[in-house]
Amino acid sequence: MNTTIDKLTGSTVLITGAAMGMGKLYAQLAVKDGATHVVLWDINAEQLQETANELRGSGSEIHTQVVDLSRLESIEEAAEVLREGIGAPDILINNAGIVRGKYFWEHDQRSDIAATMNINTLALMHITREFLPSMISRGRTSRIVNVASAAGLLANPKMSVYSSSKWAVIGWSDSLRLELVQAGHQHIKVTTFCPSYIKTGMFEGARGPLLTPLLEPVPVTERVWRAMKEGTPMLMMPWTVKLSSALRGVLPLAAWDVVAGRVFGVYKSMEHFTGRK
Repeated sequence: MNTTIDKLTGSTVLITGAAMGMGKLYAQLAVKDGATHVVLWDINAEQLQETANELRGSGSEIHTQVVDLSRLESIEEAAEVLREGIGAPDILINNAGIVRGKYFWEHDQRSDIAATMNINTLALMHITREFLPSMISRGRTSRIVNVASAAGLLANPKMSVYSSSKWAVIGWSDSLRLELVQAGHQHIKVTTFCPSYIKTGMFEGARGPLLTPLLEPVPVTERVWRAMKEGTPMLMMPWTVKLSSALRGVLPLAAWDVVAGRVFGVYKSMEHFTGRK
């Protein structure tokens, strides 16, 4: 079965964290590719409406839903409204995320630890679980993109909670890919995306390790979009993410700490982190 996607005519695309940054860029690509319905989820109602207004009039029908991804009840309510309205999405882009850059013992248990795990990890599972049965049963070519991080492949100081949330995403997302294959649902492809730092403001102040410059959002989203349409299982950007992951796997831990800390500068990359204001 050829499951490569060309155009998105007739498709519904759901994007989380769609009010700004990468989410907004994904929405622009969905409109450009001719999606019939583009559904934008975000907690920022004002910014969400501004983005929707910019996208309207370009051929796609734009839908907005204010959703608090840290709350399962909010996800369930929004999903039910969507199913009763235009139906489950054909393309799901689990893009939303937050970061807290501090030592573990400095994290507040609710606003930092619980919020990070709820939004970065559990929300992706909950949203996918809401729509996956419909995506399976109707048999149409479908896609799920789960945005993880290079931080989910390598430990890093001042990223303990964020890294753990993304490690969990990688394990769950790639397991889901395998489960769909094993169960014979090859019409649904899962792409796990693991980027290094991207210039969206989310990681303001962070410094890219050696040979790993901060990524530009536009070419990154275009590359992810292509990977999604092709059904690429795993996408790491830039190439040094794959190299670092390989080295971490073969070097003794003490040797890797020297390479990552002193040579590549991975362990110092969050020293001047401020985040989005």
